[in-house]
Amino acid sequence: MAEQEVLLKVEHLCQYFKTNKAVDDVSFDIKKGEVFGLVGESGCGKTTTGRSIIKLYDITSGSIYFSGKRIAAGTGSYRNAINEARAEMKTASPERKAELKALIAQQKQLIKEAKRDHFAKENRSVTQIQMIFQDPIASLDPRMTVYETIAEGLKIRGEKNKEIIDKKVFKVLERVGLVREHASRYPHEFSGGQRQRIGVARAVIMEPELIIADEPVSALDVSIQAQVINLLNDLRHELGLTILFIAHDLSVVKYFSDRIGVMYFGKMVELATSDELFAHPLHPYTKALLSAIPLPDPAYEKNRKRITYNPLASHDYSVDKPSMREVAPGHFVQCNDKEFAEYQRELQG
Repeated sequence: MAEQEVLLKVEHLCQYFKTNKAVDDVSFDIKKGEVFGLVGESGCGKTTTGRSIIKLYDITSGSIYFSGKRIAAGTGSYRNAINEARAEMKTASPERKAELKALIAQQKQLIKEAKRDHFAKENRSVTQIQMIFQDPIASLDPRMTVYETIAEGLKIRGEKNKEIIDKKVFKVLERVGLVREHASRYPHEFSGGQRQRIGVARAVIMEPELIIADEPVSALDVSIQAQVINLLNDLRHELGLTILFIAHDLSVVKYFSDRIGVMYFGKMVELATSDELFAHPLHPYTKALLSAIPLPDPAYEKNRKRITYNPLASHDYSVDKPSMREVAPGHFVQCNDKEFAEYQRELQG
């Protein structure tokens, strides 16, 4: 089987808000046609990662590549390197000063390249990434009809032919399980599930290659959640979509995702295929998350043991620092040398 083409590549993404490190040195890639699940508790940086990819935020540092082109580049790490080099120059030897000057020149060049990539016209390809937001009512303009909401992206992109717009809007409405009569209504006239379908239609009409689904079912009833997930699954196969699926409900993520990344406190702590992650969780936080999944089985629930994750008790990173390492083919874990050896033994045993 041929290696799948990488559609989205995130390298050392950092997103800081003043002193808060919302996302800290996160790297992963998403292959064309797959669903990549991003999970973790509330506040771990999942949504910030998605919003950074679609450029709702200017990233602090790192790079994001889409279809081989850099669509976002942060300059924070380059500026830090320049400041550190300038501070060191005050006490450096003449030979070292020459090295530091060369380093500063190199970092300045990288900042120029990052700015050039950020504002390049080719970056209009970012319209090939669309987002479905968590709260359907908050993401829809109450003063716009469903037709206006769905057609807005086409008009911004330059489509002026009303017949073409009408045809596309009515077609996408039917595709997401609504009818053309809904086009003249306003968001408040719909249920939560229907509003989320409007959000899906707004994203799909742009014919994107990648959809970022930010907890699209968390605000919905369980029965409606299943309908929306099945809709996304059908659209994925029908339109050949690639999906970044952000959620904290692991049972939903397992059903829907090919690979899963687990985030904790702004960092990626584990990444593996869906089957591998559920069969062989290695990081203590992943084990804690999995232990919290309820099952509709009273006998199981009576004996289910919850695992509590305490990073200070679980890890000693005072000397041996952690990094993301491949413990098994395609299975990455944030760990140090000692933990790496333990995880390998765990997999072999």
